[in-house]
Amino acid sequence: MSIDSRNLEKYLGKPIYADGRAVPEARIGAVTGLAWTELGGVLLPIEALLMPGEGDVMLTGLLGEVMEESVEAALSYVRSRSDELGIPKDTFASKDMHIHFPEGAIPKDGPSAGIAVATTIASLLSNRPVRSDVAMTGEISLQGWVLPVGGIREKVLAAYRGGIKRLILPKGNESDLAEVPGEVSGKMRFQLVDHVSEVFRIALGKSPARKTRKAKAGGNGRRRTRASGSGRRNRSAQSVE
Repeated sequence: MSIDSRNLEKYLGKPIYADGRAVPEARIGAVTGLAWTELGGVLLPIEALLMPGEGDVMLTGLLGEVMEESVEAALSYVRSRSDELGIPKDTFASKDMHIHFPEGAIPKDGPSAGIAVATTIASLLSNRPVRSDVAMTGEISLQGWVLPVGGIREKVLAAYRGGIKRLILPKGNESDLAEVPGEVSGKMRFQLVDHVSEVFRIALGKSPARKTRKAKAGGNGRRRTRASGSGRRNRSAQSVE
């Protein structure tokens, strides 16, 4: 008897746990992050929307305290770089933002979604799509430095299973790549970064509006944050650590 990927389900049944899902195409305000769980690594999609308002920010997806603080740091960094990113000056005072982590019934916590959240926000506010062939993990400091995180081996394997072959990782995690099986790492492209500005250069495309203008030419209020469905952290939480 031979058992392989083609007949495995016949003997073991349907998969009980999913690896998460990647963002299927280049979109504005949508990024594929990576998370660690007790069962291994998973893909962690992050989405954001902008709407008329007064500068409020809503967070949903059953987030723990550490993850909420990571989102706050990412928001502050992007806001401090609004001129560089081409974000209109009145955006933070005249718009509300909703940041959501799908699979809201699953608790999520830890700091390593920082660069993914920052990229989501920068994409949304600058109207620039995010590459769909990239996933990322890394903690962000208030000044934009990318700090090392845990679970690199498991996160790389999750990206590989999800068909993503290009990963943005903290430079401080370079030594952890030795733990990734050679048959996997040989098919992946790892881009190691020290600062979130490098992440933006890799992951963000050009604004559709800017492309249109180029084609034609050729031929700060205070933010109030409201977290929804934060929930308590527990051992079963997805750790973005």
